[in-house]
Amino acid sequence: MHETEVEKLLNQVRTGSLSVAEALGQLRHMPLEQLPSAHLDHHRQLRTGQPEAVFAETKTTEQLIEILGALLRQKNPVLATRVTPDKAAAVLNRLAGLTYHDTGRILTGNRQYVARKTDAGAVVIVTAGTSDLPVAEEARISLEMFGQPATTIHDVGVAGLHRVLSYSKQLRDAAALIVVAGMEGALPSVVAGMVAAPVIGVPTSVGYGTGTGGFAALLGMLNSCAPGLAVVNIDNGFGAACMAAAINRP
Repeated sequence: MHETEVEKLLNQVRTGSLSVAEALGQLRHMPLEQLPSAHLDHHRQLRTGQPEAVFAETKTTEQLIEILGALLRQKNPVLATRVTPDKAAAVLNRLAGLTYHDTGRILTGNRQYVARKTDAGAVVIVTAGTSDLPVAEEARISLEMFGQPATTIHDVGVAGLHRVLSYSKQLRDAAALIVVAGMEGALPSVVAGMVAAPVIGVPTSVGYGTGTGGFAALLGMLNSCAPGLAVVNIDNGFGAACMAAAINRP
């Protein structure tokens, strides 16, 4: 439940179109719902501005069906990250109202309850290479479910620096930027040196042997001398989206 829903309920009680008992019935499960496999935080969007998300990677299919089924019954956007195609197929076979985004490995639902931030600036998501797309898509779809406008610029890594320079105006106009890169992780430093807005670097586990699963990119970003650059964990597109949404909240 988000602010607009609470305001609507309070106004209905004030005008007499909804009784106090009916309003209490709708609010009864707002703080917490206990399931056999999870405690659902229905109050999170009202409290933090972002709905609860389900990390699906280590959950069983049955747990996902139970949790997502309960979330779909609420008036909140539904978002599950790191959903493998086989788990997604099994969940979609049992639950209606969900959409699977295969590149970002995300399940979404209840889009009608996304609170659009019409007065917010755009978040620009930039990728160094095509191999970074899954993490970038995790960030983009998460932002979409947070109601944040987002645009994307793909495959503009430092091996061809002229590519990112050609987007200078779009980068400068962004309210916040998410820059996704593997290998040596240099692109966020380049972008942060071009813009005044906050830049969130996302190292990815893309690279050859000494990239060591994204650690080289992570350390490169953490050691950047470019101002205004913060860094999230390896492959954490969702975390970058949360940070960008907090920065860009009107």
